[in-house]
Amino acid sequence: MSSTRDIDALIDLMAKLPGLGPRSARRAVLHLIRKRALQMTPLADLMQNVAASARECVNCGNIGTADLCDICTSNKRANGQICVVEDVADLWAMERSGVFKGRYHVLGGTLSALDAVGPEDLRIPRLADRIGDEDITEIILALNATVDGQTTAHYIADQLEDRVTLTSLAQGVPIGGELDYLDDGTISAALNARKPI
Repeated sequence: MSSTRDIDALIDLMAKLPGLGPRSARRAVLHLIRKRALQMTPLADLMQNVAASARECVNCGNIGTADLCDICTSNKRANGQICVVEDVADLWAMERSGVFKGRYHVLGGTLSALDAVGPEDLRIPRLADRIGDEDITEIILALNATVDGQTTAHYIADQLEDRVTLTSLAQGVPIGGELDYLDDGTISAALNARKPI
């Protein structure tokens, strides 16, 4: 029996996490072992607590530890706007910016004929219900600028066009971006979304 079997198993599990490969996982595990009392034990306890308590918000699909997330229960966020995102990582990215002050709706993916994902597989019916339930006046479609993301945005727009104002995030040249490094689609979107100076 190997004396490092459990450590090797931990490294293998860590290497499966996004952004970590085998070398990074080895470094992280070694660091945690060296800082066992300060980092590894509290991390293990928190991971066990989160594994037992984490759940999807029944209203929007965010991840939290209660049936309704903090955003959905906040009266300050009830401003009539819902920002529609593909997954929770997108919601968290929007929250990091601190710009959007409304509520969110996580679809749980995008429409995809290749992957056999249809409207019934996403949280689109719940989105339609929320318009009346929460007095929503604007739906902001913040979906990825991929074929599947744009297909999903068009489908949602068709379903909700007469019920609410529909907007989407602007697309184009990022701040600090150089034209030489941009792809053709980004340059095209930026040119088509140009505005007067």
